[in-house]
Amino acid sequence: MQYASLAQQGETAQLGMWVFIATEVLFFGALLFAYFICRLSYPEQFALAGRDSKILLGAINTVILLTSSLTMIAAIELVKRGRRHAERLLLLTALLGVCFLGVKGYEYVQDFQDATVPALNFLLKPGYHPPAEIFWIFYFVATGFHAVHLTIGIAILLIMAEMTRRGRFSPGYYAPVETLGLYWSLVDAIWLLLFAAIYPLGRAAS
Repeated sequence: MQYASLAQQGETAQLGMWVFIATEVLFFGALLFAYFICRLSYPEQFALAGRDSKILLGAINTVILLTSSLTMIAAIELVKRGRRHAERLLLLTALLGVCFLGVKGYEYVQDFQDATVPALNFLLKPGYHPPAEIFWIFYFVATGFHAVHLTIGIAILLIMAEMTRRGRFSPGYYAPVETLGLYWSLVDAIWLLLFAAIYPLGRAAS
């Protein structure tokens, strides 16, 4: 056997996820650090650009992801206790993730129509200068990477939901679902940081 017990397998899986989380924190941390350095260098231009961001859509997506965190936690608890219908909560979590991507896609369309997409459709409005474009470069890079992570999470949720429906997990073995919960929490935490940086702080006067 590769593992001495199911408990050891679960611990190994969680350790691997924590290592992955650490690497992602370093990546997004470096991205946010660079963003704030640029914001301190060009405060007026970043505030002007930030005011063009769609804060209402960002807030809606924040509510969606926070709700998905609750359904993810509830699903894990049902699996731990051997209760039925945990797969429904996993599917609901995936659906909320899809809703997030739908809102974000709509937001991207609005950004394109407003000519705030660097390299594709970007125009400097009166009073704006080239540093304002840096804000939007960060916006699309950061939210784009987050969307990729969310898409991966949705795919894994669908797989886990099917495995749960087939009875692959029990109170004695639920490590994959719990590990997925850690990943989903990472996705949510990253979004909260991005939301704060892009929307309320992004448009705030320095």
